[in-house]
Parts: sequence; structure tokens; C-alpha cells
Amino acid sequence: MDFEVLFSSYSRYVARLAARLLGSGDSEVDDVVQDVFWLASRRMAKIPDLIQARGWLATVTTRVVKRKLVRRRFRALFHASPRDVDVPARGATAEERAILARLYEVLEQLPTDQRLAWSLRYLEGEPLDAVAAACGCSLSTAKRRVGAAKGVIEEVFRDA
Repeated sequence: MDFEVLFSSYSRYVARLAARLLGSGDSEVDDVVQDVFWLASRRMAKIPDLIQARGWLATVTTRVVKRKLVRRRFRALFHASPRDVDVPARGATAEERAILARLYEVLEQLPTDQRLAWSLRYLEGEPLDAVAAACGCSLSTAKRRVGAAKGVIEEVFRDA
């Protein structure tokens, strides 16, 4: 498989996935896309065809985002002011953006594994088996992580 074909076919997908998982501004999304495709360029032999590339790229993107989220959480321990949440929602109304901003605030508080599993399931609409594959865990673990995050999110929005 040719790297240029892989990049042109999936760079938007990786960027969209990273934006939804991170809920952050363009600079971090661009970093994730660069990291993912740098890894892809070094592991082209492991990607047999374009059909299987999407799942492989989702897994790599999830892992790269996880590292960024863990680093972000670690850095937050040393900074008193909370980070502004930049919501990836073009064309959303002010009310929708406020709801999404609150959702990303809640996601920031969740354990990283739960956040990623829930985001893949509900923001990306991935089936649970794809969530498990992208997160590198069993199907039952993916279900537990999604369920735990869903419970917290439902509780927050029930009281809102």
C-alpha cells in the first residue's frame, strides 16, 4: 500500500476522531494526525489494505490520544487554572455548544480509559467490538468502561 493513498484516504477521519476524543483545539489535533501518520509510515507492512487500515488507524489514534490525555491530566496537577474546552462542533447553536462544552468538562473528569471508550461508542458511533479493538481491551471491559462513563454523564445531565 502507498503512504500517499493511505494519508489522502484517512487523514480527515483521523483528524475528526482525534478532535472528538480530545475535545481540544487544532494544535493538538494536528499533532495527533502527525503522530499517527508518522507511525503508519513506519509500519506500512502491518497494514494489508485500505479496508483494514481504518480500524488500525482508529486504534493508533486512540492510543496517541490516550497518551496526550494522560499527559494533560498530569500537567493539570501543577496548574491551578482549569483548561478552556474547545468544542469541535461546526454549525452548532449557542445552546448546543454549551451542552457540548459541559459534556467535555465531564469527560475531562472521567478516567481516560472510560472517556475514550464512551467517546468512541457515542461520539463516533462505533460498535462495541470496534471500541474494544481501538482501546486494546476485551469486549466485556469495553462494555464496563462505556457503561461507567455513561452512568456518570447521565447523572450529570439528569441534574442539569
